[in-house]
Amino acid sequence: MKYAKLATRLFLLIFLTNILAQAGQNPSSPKWTEGMNWFKQAKLGIFIHWGLYSVKGIPESWSMYNKQISFEDYIAQAKGFTAAKYDPLAWAKLFKEAGARYAVLTAKHHDGFALWPTKFSHFNAAEKTPAKRDLIAPYVNALRKEGLKVGLYFSLCDWTHPDYTPVVFARKGIVNGRYPTNDYPQKGQKTWSPWQRFTYYFQGQLQELMRNYHPDLLWFDGGWEHPAKDWQATKVRSMLKKMNPDLVINARLPANGDYQTPEQGLPIKPPQGVWEFCMTINNSWGWQPKDKNFKSSYQIIRTFSEVLGMGGNLLLDIGPKADGTIPRPEIKRLKELGRWIHKHKEAIYQTHRGLPCAYFNGPSTISPDSLTVYLFVTNIPREFVALKGLQNKIKRIRVVGTPHTLSWKISGGAPWKHVPGIVLISITQDDLDQYVTVLAVELEGKLRLYHPDH
Repeated sequence: MKYAKLATRLFLLIFLTNILAQAGQNPSSPKWTEGMNWFKQAKLGIFIHWGLYSVKGIPESWSMYNKQISFEDYIAQAKGFTAAKYDPLAWAKLFKEAGARYAVLTAKHHDGFALWPTKFSHFNAAEKTPAKRDLIAPYVNALRKEGLKVGLYFSLCDWTHPDYTPVVFARKGIVNGRYPTNDYPQKGQKTWSPWQRFTYYFQGQLQELMRNYHPDLLWFDGGWEHPAKDWQATKVRSMLKKMNPDLVINARLPANGDYQTPEQGLPIKPPQGVWEFCMTINNSWGWQPKDKNFKSSYQIIRTFSEVLGMGGNLLLDIGPKADGTIPRPEIKRLKELGRWIHKHKEAIYQTHRGLPCAYFNGPSTISPDSLTVYLFVTNIPREFVALKGLQNKIKRIRVVGTPHTLSWKISGGAPWKHVPGIVLISITQDDLDQYVTVLAVELEGKLRLYHPDH
């Protein structure tokens, strides 16, 4: 019994600590910046994989790496990367309509191809493609015009750079050093080691992105091929933060990120601290016409609800075609997600991580003042929705996004032991949303939950 009570107290402490962290009340963290405030409350971002792989509709960079296509044929895709119908303002308006508060564009993937006219390589959209222009600047301007935060993806590894050496996957036989990307030698650079030249190159590109576009977020990838010390990750973080103290950096800058970013597999338990779940809209990151396995709008909205309940953001990926157009199935799902978010926005933005799973069979969020609990009903209920362990009296229960209020009753409980009964909320088919229904449980006083040792 003694250990059971101790475990319960520890559980309560962790729960309350997480609630405070979700509320942005963790300024003692050495990595905390004002930029994290907007990020924690953004809830939804759009990930955009757009590059050479969009020409043939093949896996981004990995198709070359895994020898699905020859090195020469992969690079030759540059001739078809036209961006002829690229309309970044239309993109930004769509993202805003979807309910997103930020977007992340692949400025440079593992193949080393840059969407901006970098001075450190000729292998970029302005010099080697029919687009013949900077493709990042209009994206940045469009997002800012629509009030969205700007994110840029940057791969640390570079499989076409002559001075880069793959380590972890060297046995795969990746061919690097066959594209003359580094032909801007600096004074004394010819005497440097290949890795010295490479670090100068990628860090120089990062400084270009910071100076030219002033991003709000940098989304690193590819750091798994070398340890943090090889990337000079601490130095890189310091350099970036000096250029923008409020810059948000993901954890794929090894051991130097501000937040975790699991991908594709939704966490079973909420990750510690600030986090974001990145997920494709079908099975592919970039445009692949053979991939018709699009997630349904319900699946996307349900996943988003679960992410919200665990206090994270969803970074939902799309893959534009080489001409810059976004495939219709992706547009459709973004618009449907946006309609659902607009209807339920009070339960999404500014809210905190929800109840522990034992209290409600589904995701939930908590209002900033802790006076309202939002229950996300992801399945069609039979007769009632149950809420356990609530110590507060209830003012009213309403269906978010509608004028409907619901009746409820208390079943069981032992008032003489301060054990609350189960709240059974009556709900009918007429109250249900097409995808996920959200109920607002308005409380008398701030949320108080029952725990067995009280």
